[in-house]
Amino acid sequence: MHKRLLIPGPTEVSAKMLFEQTRFLIGHRTKEFTELYTAIIAKLNRFFQQPSDYKATITTSSGTLWFDIVGRNIVKEKALVCANGAFSKRFGTAIQDCGKEVDFLEVEWGKAVKPHMIAEKLGSGEYDTLGICHNETSTGVRNPIYKIGEMVRKDYPDVMLAIDSISGMAGDKVLPSKIGCDVIFASTQKCFALPPGLAVGLVSDRALERAREVPNRGLYTNLVRIFDYYERKHQTPFTPNISLLYALDKRMDLLLEETHEGVYQRHKAMAEYTQKWAKKHFALFAEPGYESVTVTCIKNTLGKSVKELNKKLEERHFMISNGYGKLAEQTFRIGHMGEWDLAGIKEAIWHIDEIWGLGK
Repeated sequence: MHKRLLIPGPTEVSAKMLFEQTRFLIGHRTKEFTELYTAIIAKLNRFFQQPSDYKATITTSSGTLWFDIVGRNIVKEKALVCANGAFSKRFGTAIQDCGKEVDFLEVEWGKAVKPHMIAEKLGSGEYDTLGICHNETSTGVRNPIYKIGEMVRKDYPDVMLAIDSISGMAGDKVLPSKIGCDVIFASTQKCFALPPGLAVGLVSDRALERAREVPNRGLYTNLVRIFDYYERKHQTPFTPNISLLYALDKRMDLLLEETHEGVYQRHKAMAEYTQKWAKKHFALFAEPGYESVTVTCIKNTLGKSVKELNKKLEERHFMISNGYGKLAEQTFRIGHMGEWDLAGIKEAIWHIDEIWGLGK
């Protein structure tokens, strides 16, 4: 029995996208692959409105690999990592595991990281990199990356800004050159509405210059190797997931047709509807004004059983998400990203209303 996924990821994948992966394979050192891969890179650059000093790449991996890429390529000695949830904390521990020093700017779960908080830390002059999670799926908080990027570029121009937008990119408004970040990355199983297995990275030229100065970049995680190989061969240095690239190529066509602004407005409409419903019956976990546009985290103020709800939703071919980790049953999360639209979200919430008797 297929359950339509309204969890923070993986998200729902249409039959059309699944079918794209059934095409015959091609060699990754052939002209056909070069044509496929360069076309996808061009579409990524176009969709994210990248100027010439920003470049796109794709790794066959989960987005988590990019925590290591930042740790091995961007952090020279010491990073400041903003931690206001489970995944932002993981970003910092991954950098530590790469042998670099990390200080955490700890912010209460449910609260957003503000520019002034970061400025207080960066003022010490001891950090060469700032890491932050754009969209924290454990709490439904959307950090103000545009304001943070503006502050960092203006006041701390030597600090590299690396952003985990795993659950934001291709749903929320993500324009790297406007943000002023140096590295931003995402996974295909979130807003790109594809199966897991690929990660998209958008990287500034100055980040690549930094990477050339940092030793021990690893093999698979070596940004210099990845981009130098593309410049020479217009291919990937290692065997990619070609089947998923077929699907990503199609997805980029659809995203470009909808436009960056159109995609954002669709996600915004879904978020506003979900959050209005949540505030009517429960309460939002995220700090007001910092709610995610791709996943809503809801305080379970009525003490309902989320586990039992999902059992009943399964009978109706839907699935939402319990709270993450320590927030299980205290909160629940509804993902509204990828191919979902407002009509689909309304249908899913109608089922929740009926099961829990909220419409009475």
